[in-house]
Amino acid sequence: MNKENLKIFAQGIAAGGVVVAIGMFWSGMAVTAGSAETMARTQAETAVVDQLAPICLAQFGLAANNQQLQKDLAAKESWNRADFVKAGGWATMPGSTTPRDDIARSCAEMIIKTGA
Repeated sequence: MNKENLKIFAQGIAAGGVVVAIGMFWSGMAVTAGSAETMARTQAETAVVDQLAPICLAQFGLAANNQQLQKDLAAKESWNRADFVKAGGWATMPGSTTPRDDIARSCAEMIIKTGA
């Protein structure tokens, strides 16, 4: 192999490496640390809501007039239902003093869906 062929070969390897790297990031096979952290945080928050929303639903089910409350909730606009659940105190988890918006939204959807 002469010097010119070696130079062309090296340039081809470098260009191929760049194309492979771009392809891996574009396809999602490789991610940056920041992207991985964001995805992990989102998945963790989703998991927390998935575990706590049923507690909210159970707390709603313990209300003496939950059938009427379910009708009242269903009558609300969808964007206002989480506020209704927070005001009722059902999205405030045991050991906490404040309700969480994400839990209230998920709980409202569950109440409407199940007809608690």
